[in-house]
Amino acid sequence: MTTSAIFDVDGTLVDSVDLHALAWHEAFAQFGHAVTFEQARSQIGKGGDQLLPVFLSSAQQQDYGEALETWRSKRFRSTYLPMLRPFSAVPELFRRVRDAGLKIAVASSAKQEELEIYLELAGIAKLIDVSASSEDAEQSKPAPDIFQAALKKLDMPAAQAVAIGDTPYDAQAAKKAGMRTIGVLCGGFTEASLREGGCIEVYPGPGALYSCFGASALATG
Repeated sequence: MTTSAIFDVDGTLVDSVDLHALAWHEAFAQFGHAVTFEQARSQIGKGGDQLLPVFLSSAQQQDYGEALETWRSKRFRSTYLPMLRPFSAVPELFRRVRDAGLKIAVASSAKQEELEIYLELAGIAKLIDVSASSEDAEQSKPAPDIFQAALKKLDMPAAQAVAIGDTPYDAQAAKKAGMRTIGVLCGGFTEASLREGGCIEVYPGPGALYSCFGASALATG
């Protein structure tokens, strides 16, 4: 029986993956690293704590990792955040989930301040029960911390919760937290990579999940 749904946000509810990848690409270039847009994009879904070690040595992280991430954050907020748009049918999906009697959480590696902007933009700020952000976790996905924080706030058992995300890192984190994962393709990862990560179902995006809700793990348990 499914009693709760925990949604990732970036790439799942809002079309932000390319924008985050551009900000990371530019940040690495600013600090002298030739990290391509495609290389950065392949790591979106992780927080900075998990992404930086892919491209920087331990010494580089200690020397200027924090400064690089701060530059990226400012760049994203000033240049790319105004471009961010939600995917279609997100509020409709959330209302359908609520009508089915499920509790709803969002679990994002974003800072709480940014997360609140995303929720307002997507029209779902008043449709969720709890939220978990980077402030609630020691490590970002694919570590399970953020999902575990959401489960704790929901006071729901992991076995009765389903995560919804757009990256293999969401599925890996959810599995470590004891949850199943529904994948969506709107973040740009392939169905094969999502299923390899552990997704039990894959849909094109929130609109497709809304249309197929009755046959999904959210409804059938």
